Amino acid sequence: MGIEIERKFLLRSDAWRPSVERSERIAQGYLVGAQAFRAGHARASVRVRRAGEHAWLNIKSAHLGIQRAEFEYPVPPADADAMLASLCDGVLEKFRHIVTIEGVVFEIDEFLGNNAGLVVAEVELDAPDAAYPRPDWLGREVSDLARYYNVGLIDYPYSHWTQAERDADDAPNPGEHAAC
Repeated sequence: MGIEIERKFLLRSDAWRPSVERSERIAQGYLVGAQAFRAGHARASVRVRRAGEHAWLNIKSAHLGIQRAEFEYPVPPADADAMLASLCDGVLEKFRHIVTIEGVVFEIDEFLGNNAGLVVAEVELDAPDAAYPRPDWLGREVSDLARYYNVGLIDYPYSHWTQAERDADDAPNPGEHAAC
């Protein structure tokens, strides 16, 4: 079983942009939607993702936090396109920018469409308490806030958030209790 240990942060500034090593456009959707999580009917998220000529199915345990079970499998891009078009409740699109600081890779997701304006940085670690650099552009941690999880952004996009939801450390999505 794979374990993902990941921390997610808002960004304080665009000072990371000159350090971008590469970027790719990503489209992803969920075969199990946010409604199933809120209702307590899902034990895992199942995501299909397309980036360039590559595509994957990703399965993650359905609980909040920095450490979750994760499995990932390549799929033919045409199959991913078909799943995104016909099996998902919505498709989230973003640019993923790669920035390496002191040997640690930060994946910076700049969301598009109904989530435009939201930019988060994720860092994968070897252990929950592993040290990692904290560049000046790294803002507050949102790893435990379900509204920042991609599955929730399809169901309740950033453009619908109130200013209070954007500013609060713990403002829930309507009916929020779990995410992936």
